[in-house]
Amino acid sequence: MDFATILGFLAGATVVSTLILSGGSFGMFVSEHAMIVVFGGCTAATLIRFPLGAIFHGVPSGLKYVFSMRKVDTRTLIDEIGQLADLVRKQGPLALENVQVDDPFLAKGVRYIADGYDPDVIRHNLERERDLSLERLEEGQKIFRSIGDCAPAFGMVGTLIGMVEMFAHMSDPSKLGPFMATALLATLYGAIVQNLIGTPIADKLHLKFAEEELNQTLILDGILQIRDSRSPALVRESLLAYLPEKHRAELQEAA
Repeated sequence: MDFATILGFLAGATVVSTLILSGGSFGMFVSEHAMIVVFGGCTAATLIRFPLGAIFHGVPSGLKYVFSMRKVDTRTLIDEIGQLADLVRKQGPLALENVQVDDPFLAKGVRYIADGYDPDVIRHNLERERDLSLERLEEGQKIFRSIGDCAPAFGMVGTLIGMVEMFAHMSDPSKLGPFMATALLATLYGAIVQNLIGTPIADKLHLKFAEEELNQTLILDGILQIRDSRSPALVRESLLAYLPEKHRAELQEAA
């Protein structure tokens, strides 16, 4: 569970709610016309931009990663892969059959080594698994980025529609207020959707994409080296390249 995402949404909702209640009530900020323009417009634009299958896969996958982002420490992965290399060096590949590994991608690679798969087969299967996983993440990122881009634009569309309706009824002062409210609320909804939902989720998925790409490539590299019977020290040393230089020195000192 990613508490930062939950806290961010709660904080954003609290700020907006506090400002609304300090000057009136929620009823003043509800407009069906503005909702239709912003949410309906974003939905329509997303359907036009992306295939239906990509939306059905990308949105749930993106939300899953955002709310359940597990932090995988790269240094921990290197240590774990080094321990697996040491175990294979001492007891052979079959010793991996009894090893419990938390990371599913690493667990799959360990199972391939224990089953005696050819290195080329291991590389092909793990690369395919990594690429498909990253593709799903990227789909979710693009969809939420699109929502964040569309929301303020459709908010402006709603504002323009409200302004046109307001000017068309200048002879009836009683209708000017509702039309002006609709115009302003459409802009408000668009800004909230962009800055509290679409863009923040897309940015978090972008960070998750980079993290997953680094860690899964590291795991792939480590698994292939273990399969080639490299020494544990050499495996650790080669995997240090995936760390920033500062962290490399810390890990070497700890070792």
